[in-house]
Amino acid sequence: MRLRKEPAIQVKSPEQIDRMHAAGQVVARTLTVLKEAVRPGISTAELDSIAEREIRAAGAVPSFLGYFGFPASICTSLNEQVVHGIPSWDQVLRTGDVISIDCGAILDGWHGDSALSLGVGEIDPADQALLDACQASMWAGIAQAVPGGRLSDISHAVERSVRASGSYGLIQEYTGHGIGTEMHMDPAVRNYGPPGQGPRLRAGMALAIEPMITRGSRHVAELDDGWTVVSVDGSRSAHFEHTVAITPEGPWVLTAREEEKSETGHSERVRLTLRGPAVSVTDGGPDAG
Repeated sequence: MRLRKEPAIQVKSPEQIDRMHAAGQVVARTLTVLKEAVRPGISTAELDSIAEREIRAAGAVPSFLGYFGFPASICTSLNEQVVHGIPSWDQVLRTGDVISIDCGAILDGWHGDSALSLGVGEIDPADQALLDACQASMWAGIAQAVPGGRLSDISHAVERSVRASGSYGLIQEYTGHGIGTEMHMDPAVRNYGPPGQGPRLRAGMALAIEPMITRGSRHVAELDDGWTVVSVDGSRSAHFEHTVAITPEGPWVLTAREEEKSETGHSERVRLTLRGPAVSVTDGGPDAG
């Protein structure tokens, strides 16, 4: 019988998590600027230009630009586009649109990754409910990023929150991920499944938690551009993401924006106080599920 091997998960020292926080805050500030720039009449290519300027002004590098050939610094996914939309001068925002913006930055070798969805001007109440449900599910997952828990506790919390919010399509083909010295690392963080499974979580791990939902079908397709993922039934979608460090005291949201830090329960939560070793990896050990 061949035993299933758990993914090797990078474990960072508190000092290295501090450096990830610095990268995460570049992303947070960039997304704040982009939120303020979103308005009817602006193109998604203009948003991309703003993002690249902000990231480079902070001494960082856009994570996405050139990543497997991706041609932009951010992903801009509009309406039925779920993730990985390519900014374009021809794609101009209109009142009532819903846009998701995914942003990543590398600072001193460490990655931050975050996404948000918002309406353009006044939007349909059903679209706002979609955004609220997706964001709430992200926070539900983040709350489970604690030492001693299992990876799938995060997945289950996301799914349970989405199901409690309404009849939304919960995307299964795309997941969250580990993050650190690379943007996409082990483990894959699913947005569905039973609790109590997978590797045991420990302080020093960092995860990108990112639910994606639609108002209709959970099924998606990739367009001919090789990047843009859309809902197969044309239903509108939402995507939220934060980079989260697991600390002895609980989750630390490394990409938290200023307006989130002022909201009860939606803050950076804690700072690491434990001092430990440099980057290492764990294969889950005897406690792995």
